[in-house]
Amino acid sequence: LLREYERVLCNVVANVGVDLYGACKFDHIHGLLSFVPGLGPRKANNLKQSVARIGGAVSSRRSILAKRLLGPIVYNNSVAFLRVRAIDELQDHQIHPLDDSRCHPDVYQRNKWAVKIAVDALELGDSAAGDNDEYAISAIRDVMQNSQNEVERLYNETKKEWENVYGPTFVVDSWEPRTSVPTERWRDKVEELDLETFAEMIQQSGLGKWLSHLNMVKWEYRLPFQDPRKPMVPPTGETLFRLLTGETDATLCPGKEVTGKVMKNGDFGSQVKLEGDVPGFIPLRNLADDHVESAEDIVQVGTVVTALITQVKMEHMCVDLSLKKEDFTKKSSEWERPQSLPPLDDHFDRAAALTIDEEKDKERESRLDALRLTIGSSNLGDGETGADGQPVRRSGKVTRRACAHPAFRNAKHDEVDRELNEAGDAMVGEALIRPSNKSCDSLAIHWMVRPGCIKVIEVLEQDKDTDASIGNKLIIKKEVYGSIDELLGRYIAPMNDRVEEVLHHRKFLDKMEDEIDTKLETMKRAQPQGVFYFICWSESYPGYVSLRFIMSKTPRHHTIGVSPEGFVWGPKTYSSMDRLMNDFKKNPAGPGAKLQSNRPGGSSSSMSSRTTGTGVRTDDSNRQSRWGARSNAPPSRWGNSIPPPMPPPGPPPNFAPPPGQPPTFAPR
Repeated sequence: LLREYERVLCNVVANVGVDLYGACKFDHIHGLLSFVPGLGPRKANNLKQSVARIGGAVSSRRSILAKRLLGPIVYNNSVAFLRVRAIDELQDHQIHPLDDSRCHPDVYQRNKWAVKIAVDALELGDSAAGDNDEYAISAIRDVMQNSQNEVERLYNETKKEWENVYGPTFVVDSWEPRTSVPTERWRDKVEELDLETFAEMIQQSGLGKWLSHLNMVKWEYRLPFQDPRKPMVPPTGETLFRLLTGETDATLCPGKEVTGKVMKNGDFGSQVKLEGDVPGFIPLRNLADDHVESAEDIVQVGTVVTALITQVKMEHMCVDLSLKKEDFTKKSSEWERPQSLPPLDDHFDRAAALTIDEEKDKERESRLDALRLTIGSSNLGDGETGADGQPVRRSGKVTRRACAHPAFRNAKHDEVDRELNEAGDAMVGEALIRPSNKSCDSLAIHWMVRPGCIKVIEVLEQDKDTDASIGNKLIIKKEVYGSIDELLGRYIAPMNDRVEEVLHHRKFLDKMEDEIDTKLETMKRAQPQGVFYFICWSESYPGYVSLRFIMSKTPRHHTIGVSPEGFVWGPKTYSSMDRLMNDFKKNPAGPGAKLQSNRPGGSSSSMSSRTTGTGVRTDDSNRQSRWGARSNAPPSRWGNSIPPPMPPPGPPPNFAPPPGQPPTFAPR
């Protein structure tokens, strides 16, 4: 990036040149010398010190080399970008006019091609192009004055022609004589010369190709060291509005419907924030068709409204809006067209436009009935009846919602999934909400469980004002939420906590189900008496956990659901994964399934100690568990692998007594 900055600065300095006297005298200009092609910070500093040593002023480019301010190679590379201008300190010196141009000294001092062009243009004869510098400088000045007068004449003619057609709207900065003026319109003396033939003669003489330099001499006579940059123009209100909001007259124009959120109610109206953070304002007179005493009577702070644009005030960075039914029933052709947009041509199909307006009017009328934007006799928002006294009936169609929540999208299923997937890991654990396609009274939550896995959750809406509004009650499996924020806080946030618990569980493997089954089979062959199990993400059901285990030869699995209350296994919900694992060890078949006993008299199998044939009791606590090695236990929270002291031993957690029987203990 720094190298690109340096290249840009070098290009700009090469285009405009550097005043050698000013750069060596003033510190705020001296930095430009470092970006002169052929120089650098070290050479620029040496040049400044050398110029200061000889008095601080240089009378010509030739003196830079004569006084050894620069070496021959550095001089040849950089001298064309160093400007020697007429100043008070050089009043007694004759300044060469081309020393303040882009022409290299090889063109007008070493080979004198520029002098030849000036003399031939003035028709002074070949004798005038000799070694007399004063005469050559005088000829160059006369040609430059003639060419600059021609530039002024062409400018005045172009401006006059423009204003005759378009009025007084001519912009000086847009006039570029190099490209906008045809060659045949130039009448200066330099244009009469055939520079291409002159360049061929020079090339045939064995002196090289000089056509590009000769053309540069011609344009430097006309526009010496012209700055190609356009002058800085203070931005107008329209420009500022476009830069700050990204909106133009084509995107925000009178008659367009916009959606915004009421931010503040005042004495004169309501302040609204539109999409894109564009400020809007609804005056009191535009809040309703009837007289309005206070904005609070119509809209409340935080309400999402759909309004019409009546005026775009770019100078004030604001958009005037209206909620009046009268404005909503206007046709698009009745609104004033912005002057910045091109006018409609004579071939515009107005009949087709009227047909489109009629279709939009019908659609708008049905939407108005749904949104109930009017008050008084036609106000459908204050009660449950319309203007005719009949109960308000909703359309029952899936429609876009007037919701400004940052997690809400008026988009399709694929569009929301694409947005989540494109964001990658940054959206893991986040949720986006959209209108469901199933009915007008439901939403769909797209919850990103992990990268590439999105779970869709249906939300039932109740107590809706209109088809375009969000229900005041949001229901998921009989649990009621009052808003989208509450839905995200009480439903999605706990689910993310459950996901974190799964990811950090000692039995979790971030692998495919087939890979885990292969691992289980390998462990079973190594230890046939053991029962091995792991958990992973389910491939068939997004957002579910797969508990995979092996007891005989074939791996099996249970699907575990994730809910805000915990982990769901069959009819039971567990507050933690460890509690679920304990139940799994007691009964691998699942909650509610009949326990299987490996030997008759199941109570004897639940004893923690056994008696041998000699009557000596042996403790089985040191025997390896059939559920895997005991060394697989997670490290202690106290920093070592030794667990804290346990209470006196009772029945082992791996073997529970049959339902309805008290636990049995080993005899002492």
